[in-house]
Amino acid sequence: MKIRLLSTALLAGLALAPAVNAQEFDDRWYVTGSAGMNLQDNNRGTNNAPFLALGIGKFVNPNWSVDGELNYQNPNFDANQDMNWSQYGLSIDLRRHFLAEGRSWNPYAVMGLGFQRSEEEYDAFPSTNSPGEREDGNLAAKIGFGVQGAVADNMLLRTELAYRADLDDQSVANPSENWFGDVLASVGLVVPLGAKAVVAPPPPPVAAPNCADLDDDGDGVNNCDDKCPGSQAGQTIGPDGCPVPVSIDLKG
Repeated sequence: MKIRLLSTALLAGLALAPAVNAQEFDDRWYVTGSAGMNLQDNNRGTNNAPFLALGIGKFVNPNWSVDGELNYQNPNFDANQDMNWSQYGLSIDLRRHFLAEGRSWNPYAVMGLGFQRSEEEYDAFPSTNSPGEREDGNLAAKIGFGVQGAVADNMLLRTELAYRADLDDQSVANPSENWFGDVLASVGLVVPLGAKAVVAPPPPPVAAPNCADLDDDGDGVNNCDDKCPGSQAGQTIGPDGCPVPVSIDLKG
């Protein structure tokens, strides 16, 4: 039932919001770094603990980005804090950004799938190999929301709250559980790589030819004023572009 509910939530997240608009977007690769608190599932028997994450990603269009992210957390057990429990993993996260014209901070929804590896110590007394250690890897799924905005010319701040379902069914501390749900609250930075592409402005439209600038028949009268556009070379032309009669008066 838990897995079915999580799958339904992920599918609902993928159906979020309308189609992408045609605005320009920054498609540079970027690196991310974040830190936060991992609020552990009570059934683990562990304390809440800080976690770290590093990633790389890019926008694939104005509203969607894809990140690959590594995470690590090392909480203590509630009962025996001498025992170690640590977890690290990799996830592929898809974010849907809800942009608005003129707004520098924008909310987003996040959903992801990944692989989490757990390393759990346990009391194996009276074995001489106590404490024992269980190492196991399993799938994990994440869904959540956040806000992202620019804090410098080439840096963005990201705050996020997410729920991660860790499909760990080999827990020694609580073997009856098939999976655990942790809440992840984090703050991180997004730093684009390289220089931002400069979009050249479109060339100015070419002005249509003006008849005042044209003289098709080469008679020295522009097309606007030329009433006889077919005059011939060698003719005497008047100001209207038409030939004028020439008279020669031979006196004496």
